[in-house]
Amino acid sequence: MQKTASPKTYRVKSFGCQMNVYDGERMAEMLAEKGITEAPEGEDADLVVLNTCHIREKAAEKVYSDIGRLTKGKTQKKAPMIAVAGCVAQAEGEEIMARAPAVSMVVGPQAYHRLPGMIDDAVAGKRSTDTDMPADAKFAALPKRRKSAPSAFLTIQEGCDKFCTYCVVPYTRGAEISRPYSALVDEAKKLVEAGAKEITLLGQNVSAWTGEDDRGRKLGMAGLIRELAKDPDLKRIRYTTSHPADMDDELIDTHGEVGKLMPYLHLPVQSGNDRVLKAMNRSHTAESYLHLLERFRAARPDLALSGDFIVGFPGETDAEFEDTLKVVDQVRYAQAYSFKYSPRPGTPAATMENQIEPQVMDERLQRLQAALRRDQQAFNEASIGKTCEVLVERRGKLDGQWLGKSPWLQSVHFTGDADIGDLIEVKLIQAGQNSLAGEIVA
Repeated sequence: MQKTASPKTYRVKSFGCQMNVYDGERMAEMLAEKGITEAPEGEDADLVVLNTCHIREKAAEKVYSDIGRLTKGKTQKKAPMIAVAGCVAQAEGEEIMARAPAVSMVVGPQAYHRLPGMIDDAVAGKRSTDTDMPADAKFAALPKRRKSAPSAFLTIQEGCDKFCTYCVVPYTRGAEISRPYSALVDEAKKLVEAGAKEITLLGQNVSAWTGEDDRGRKLGMAGLIRELAKDPDLKRIRYTTSHPADMDDELIDTHGEVGKLMPYLHLPVQSGNDRVLKAMNRSHTAESYLHLLERFRAARPDLALSGDFIVGFPGETDAEFEDTLKVVDQVRYAQAYSFKYSPRPGTPAATMENQIEPQVMDERLQRLQAALRRDQQAFNEASIGKTCEVLVERRGKLDGQWLGKSPWLQSVHFTGDADIGDLIEVKLIQAGQNSLAGEIVA
């Protein structure tokens, strides 16, 4: 690799989960600290960071496809310096460097605080890979938060100790670690000072967060939420993603007692059949999951529920899939995410017998998604006539139109006198599949 000019502009392209969105924002902040500015929309960047996700099928091949488009001049006039970050970087490591000579650096999700130094190496003509997992060191090295959208992400926990048999997260993100209480309170304060009205707490198993407050008292996530809610300028709090095993009584109570904690819960179930759940190494049963939801709804009756589903897990029978549909019918999710099972290299499920035929998975997914769309539409229609605050996040396509989120995480559009970051009282008047129309309450 030859020496090259220092990049003056960058673009971070993040894929996948909200954790990646957060990581992408932090990498952008580090690049700005280094004096590299974000490339204007529509203009080429000197440095492109591909912040990858390994959850989806053929994730690695999609990365190589993106690299090819960048280096063959199909997306840029001049080939940029390329960094591959995120979970594919962690999983593939040196393989990326071997297969893609155009890549200057590969950095895992727990080492991206070293990105500025790796850029210096690339300028000097040296390619580098860093897939260490010092998560606590990463957060300590990141710059202070200086700007924020009205709705901001705050990673409080990383990694996973659950080892679901289909999942690569324990291998790409490492063991569960919780960020220190004081660091989180400080970062939340900085986000609010920079313009955030809503903060979403993030983690692979976010409700597994534990820490000690400034008086040495042990806290769970409920205690952290209560502390953050004391900030008068922070108006909304959310969290994602949780595991049913980590939902305790105090967190359930918090949903009923802390008004700033929004009435929305994303709690993945994955399957409605106990044998399949056991094969997935999920610690809950369908019954215990449903009972847990009942307790949350008792604490907050207007709670909107969301979940994750995998269809076609190895060995899943037609009858076992029907059990998943029964859970959907019982819960009536406001939103949900559903996927066909796809084997991830290195996970136990990838080598299980009785892998399901693609056409069978396709048919099951279509049936599941039809039921989920039905329930999402019904939840939105049931919202018609409600008056709620909408947090304005951006302008709409029409003159005077604004887009934002309801307390139940529904997309709402309306026209009138508003600005980005405002909390506007809106009456919901029309429901679609993915959004609602509203009008400002005079």
